Amino acid sequence: MATKQKQQTLNEFDQPIKGVSLWMDAWRRLKKNRMAIIGLVIVVLYGIISLAAPILPIHSYKKQVIDHQFLPPSFTRTAGELWYERIENQLTAMANKEGRGTLNEDEKAQLREIQQRIETETAVINDETVMVHQRRYVLGTDYLGRDMLARIIYGGQVSIAIGLIGALTAVFIGIVMGSIAGFMGGKIDYIIMRIVDIIYGLPYMMLVIIFMAIFGRNIMNLFFALAIVSWLTVARVVRGQIISLKNAEFVEAARSMGVSTGRIIFRHLVPNTLGVIIVFTTLRIPTFIMLEAFLSFLGLGVSAPFASWGSLIGDAVQGMNLYPWRLFFPALAMSIFLFFMNFLGDGLRDALDPQSKNKL
Repeated sequence: MATKQKQQTLNEFDQPIKGVSLWMDAWRRLKKNRMAIIGLVIVVLYGIISLAAPILPIHSYKKQVIDHQFLPPSFTRTAGELWYERIENQLTAMANKEGRGTLNEDEKAQLREIQQRIETETAVINDETVMVHQRRYVLGTDYLGRDMLARIIYGGQVSIAIGLIGALTAVFIGIVMGSIAGFMGGKIDYIIMRIVDIIYGLPYMMLVIIFMAIFGRNIMNLFFALAIVSWLTVARVVRGQIISLKNAEFVEAARSMGVSTGRIIFRHLVPNTLGVIIVFTTLRIPTFIMLEAFLSFLGLGVSAPFASWGSLIGDAVQGMNLYPWRLFFPALAMSIFLFFMNFLGDGLRDALDPQSKNKL
């Protein structure tokens, strides 16, 4: 029995021509953008580390060891050695100030007691008994003796979640409002756009600060406060895209077949604007992280024992001259993520822009 072969489009050399979808074409052009690919790798790496925080070999992010407060970063020296050195330097400085060349017996006894505690003292952390003073803090500790590395990693969980969830929520609201306004037109479009104009005229950060002050410092409140007034630009962009597409042939065909308005909007029109939506979402994530950092600096961000990059930076500002590592490492982690997230967003914008096909 003869086999049936699919008909294929051939070029002038009788070779089959493979069709390329919009997304495959966008991925091909994105791969040519080196900085965008590096940004994608860095962002994915940040996400993996943040999600894998509970199983990583790091200390507890909320365990307080008061004796270890303000310990500097060290790869080789234990917390006990750094603690002993700090107390010894304090006692020596006090003796020199009093005009004594050596430590007295009480001071020597204090150092012996500390040395004994370093060698024998244990603590129960995460249901495990550990030699607490044998720990190493590669990024130092904060004002309560908590490990900065662990707090930066867990802070990444909160900051990235705020950026991602906030951006997705704002984009979702903007898609719904913008697509309905653009497709329906008339009074509905007028009412929605006037609401957008009114909210645009209000001070954005003031609304967020008032909302957080009234409803309290809560992560869910923070998500809602940032998203509730961030959908305006998305709504305008989506509305413009829908207006340009709503009289296209495929929409007229769907109308003639009796397809409902909601199905036309969300099954036919919105998917044709996904390129713009994806790019805008990617570029909004750094904005939300920066807004949360600003709120944390004002004391309206994430509340203890949770931390974000913004709250860690805000806590470190007061003592940054004496303990610079508390400010440097969270700021470095956040800056790297924001830089490469912007590179990824710019790369996606170029890859999904039909006008840029000949540029990459």
